Amino acid sequence: MLQIIHSNGMIEPFVTKDKFPTLDELQTAVGGYIESVPTKDERMMMINEDGKMKKLTFNFAATKLASLFEGDFIVGNAIIGTSEEFGE
Repeated sequence: MLQIIHSNGMIEPFVTKDKFPTLDELQTAVGGYIESVPTKDERMMMINEDGKMKKLTFNFAATKLASLFEGDFIVGNAIIGTSEEFGE
């Protein structure tokens, strides 16, 4: 099940109109263009591509799950799920 990880730490189901999320639904949820980031448990995370430039709020929960370079971090809302759940 797709989940949205809000920057305040709240995690809830990410509900879509159809079986797979549309680009518009993903962009609305993260507040802009999306970027895919792998997670430590081999899922995918969709984040705002320009989140750091927009100075979005640090997302501790998403950062813990993401497979990032040392010192990198996630900001803003993140949507997490398997590639199949994203329709890939």
